[in-house]
Amino acid sequence: MIRDKLARFALGAAAAALALPAGADESYPGSGWSQLNMPRGVTDISRKIYDLHMTIFWVCVGIGVVVFGVMIWSIVHFRKSKGAVADVNLVHNTKVEVVWTIIPCIILIAMAVPAARVLVEIEDTTRSGLTIKVTGFQWGWQYDYLDQGVLYYSRLDRASDAARQLMSGIDVTTVPHYLLNVDHPLVVPVDTKVRLLITGADVIHSWWVSDFGVKKDAIPGFINEAWFKVDADKPGIYRGQCAELCGRDHGFMPIVVEALSKADFETWLKKTAAEEKQASAAGEAAPIAAPPPAPAGTTAPASTATAPASAPAAAASG
Repeated sequence: MIRDKLARFALGAAAAALALPAGADESYPGSGWSQLNMPRGVTDISRKIYDLHMTIFWVCVGIGVVVFGVMIWSIVHFRKSKGAVADVNLVHNTKVEVVWTIIPCIILIAMAVPAARVLVEIEDTTRSGLTIKVTGFQWGWQYDYLDQGVLYYSRLDRASDAARQLMSGIDVTTVPHYLLNVDHPLVVPVDTKVRLLITGADVIHSWWVSDFGVKKDAIPGFINEAWFKVDADKPGIYRGQCAELCGRDHGFMPIVVEALSKADFETWLKKTAAEEKQASAAGEAAPIAAPPPAPAGTTAPASTATAPASAPAAAASG
């Protein structure tokens, strides 16, 4: 009876999966077959990571097919009903043991070479065209464009923050990019190697944007490096999240990156730097060591941020 119920459930699930419309993952992010694998991304390094992942995956599939195939064949052909007699002496076969030791070693070495090559490239932050210091705090991000005169904070956008409150009465499905939108995104140019210096102001955070193939921990007292280079033909908005359990509001510190053409980025950078300089001269910048007020319902962090913040209007997005 239980077996029949499980069979009916499996058939129903399979029918529902087959009936899943194309593009369902776009209409409702978080569902659909495309979510079962990592994305290829919009950077060269993210595609190399994806290709490495798929190569290792198919190697493991091949190993599984061979190993389980031999096991199943052995179980079927050497069963008691066919007259098979167990070898109670457990005699060793030196040749077989040598073979099943050497072959896995060769496979591991063959996988290690391309993996090491990609890992080395992931850590190569030289010859960058733009350096940005990223500081994680509870709960948001601070972006400092070194030597560019631009520094601002990025927090969960007001619409998502209002909808997430207990008894808010707001239907979260009506909020665009619920919990995945910010007030001020990180703005970068396409076709430029962007170097990130990532640290934390209070606890450990993790800056993660899967489309870039970047995930680095933000650790207080340490500087971690990462980089990405968005394809020249892929301007747009890319979203990520803090990937480290950093506190009770960990789920409310998304990451949004807006990739602009080089010309548009230079225009944005000059305008934002001028606005921040004017605000600082007018005494409107926030006091040192004081991040902007925490969103409603959150606890203000004990941040160690050391620079004034002026949220650039040009950086606001959606």
